[in-house]
Amino acid sequence: MTEQNTLAHQSDPANRARLRWRARRGLLENDIILTRFLDAHETELTDEEVDAFTRLLDLSDNTLMDLVLARKEPDGEVDLPQVHALLQRLRQA
Repeated sequence: MTEQNTLAHQSDPANRARLRWRARRGLLENDIILTRFLDAHETELTDEEVDAFTRLLDLSDNTLMDLVLARKEPDGEVDLPQVHALLQRLRQA
């Protein structure tokens, strides 16, 4: 991998550890879904996907669960194309 292709998230172990820690949630269902997703896909996430994931982690557990289970669609600050794309991946996991 060339320097140009190195992604900030992937090249910084502290960032990766921080993201994994933040994915631990109070609502067990969220914790399981997010941890399994990271176990399967963390090494391939782009910085844009990490940004979308981080935006989702800023939400309350109940709101996040509603989005992951497709009970709701993103609105407000999380109504972004990269968040919609990441939610599709989370829903398939």
